[in-house]
Amino acid sequence: MVYVNSNMAKVWLLLDDRAGNRNQCLGVASALSMPYDVKELRYSAWAKLPNIFTTRLMFGIRRQSRHQLVPPWPDLIITAGRRAGAIARALKERSGGKSKLIQIMWPGSIGAADFDLMCIPNHDDVPDLANIFRIPGSPNLITPNGSDTEPVTAAFDELPSPRIALLCGGTNKHRRFTKEMAAALGRRAAEMANQSHGSLLILTSRRSGDAAESLINEINSPCRVHRWQDPGANPYRTYLAAADAIIVTGDSMSMCSEACSTGKPVYIYAPAKLVSEKHVRLHEELYQKGCARPLKGNFEKWTYVPLNTAAMIAQRIRCQFELK
Repeated sequence: MVYVNSNMAKVWLLLDDRAGNRNQCLGVASALSMPYDVKELRYSAWAKLPNIFTTRLMFGIRRQSRHQLVPPWPDLIITAGRRAGAIARALKERSGGKSKLIQIMWPGSIGAADFDLMCIPNHDDVPDLANIFRIPGSPNLITPNGSDTEPVTAAFDELPSPRIALLCGGTNKHRRFTKEMAAALGRRAAEMANQSHGSLLILTSRRSGDAAESLINEINSPCRVHRWQDPGANPYRTYLAAADAIIVTGDSMSMCSEACSTGKPVYIYAPAKLVSEKHVRLHEELYQKGCARPLKGNFEKWTYVPLNTAAMIAQRIRCQFELK
């Protein structure tokens, strides 16, 4: 829900069409518990230019988006990603400095000093600047109950416990999720379910590609499967809420962070050829915090303090900007 209350500090969220960026901003806004307006950004072709060409200009977004960005200016603007950050910088200048900028993720070195607070994951290799606040993983909307509002129904009653969610990412522009990797993941997940006399809640993604079937073909345990192309709502949050434990592929930093926000045991599948050094740094941080363990095939249960990066950022914002 979007709240508006002129008696409280006004917050704008600049949201684009990238689900990961949106969820990070919405997670922080939810934890902040202040009224906010959502400003939808739709980019023009100019947005692909480097920051040096887009600084303090608004031609990176389409006309209908620009028409939303008018006075009265907010007290806080929360953004995620480089392109939304460039628009936020332009708005700060137009507001005469009234609007303070909170940026999630590294926006690039050009214009970084314009942000009042930059929330940068520990696994990112960026310069140490006075306006940087280091965070574990990425903020999100997931809570220790499994999701923000998603109810758990009796739909999984026929599946034996423990129920293990298997969240499969896949290929990105730098790394390929092969059929061999997928098959190995399927075998280890099935081994875990069978060893614990439990079941699997399997969810593939668009990035899983043809390798998804190699994974599914290896499953010989009770399961529920939702392929990304299947009709109906995506059960991602339902699976998180219903699961007793979670297996996640290490190629997705957001999925790893969200899984570790549930407080449930998390197993990360991260073959060397699937993940970068940055991914490995995140995994090691999650292992050290006790949130996650490498996937080996054996089922274990443990407890830990759930990751709540959104709440950390919200607290920093309240303190830095003296909000009540």
